[in-house]
Amino acid sequence: MEQATCPLCGRVLGSINVDRHHLVPKKFKGTEQFLVHKICHRKIHSAFTERELLQSYHTWEALRANEEIRTFIGWVAKKDPGFYSRTFSTNAKKNK
Repeated sequence: MEQATCPLCGRVLGSINVDRHHLVPKKFKGTEQFLVHKICHRKIHSAFTERELLQSYHTWEALRANEEIRTFIGWVAKKDPGFYSRTFSTNAKKNK
């Protein structure tokens, strides 16, 4: 049986520290949900506003192409699938 992988980082999902992510935010009537690691989900929402997600980052390809997300994926790729650590919002997002 093939194990499910996180569409952001590509690591096996496992069964702990897993969240659901809407590529189009619920606020903007997004309904399709995807299982992702909790740390990956938190990173997405710490890096982008809901409007940015709607306008520019509503595909996995667009998310993975972003420099901040690429750097994060390179870092998290070495972690166990169940790994979780708090993700802090960037000052850039706070000022948007």
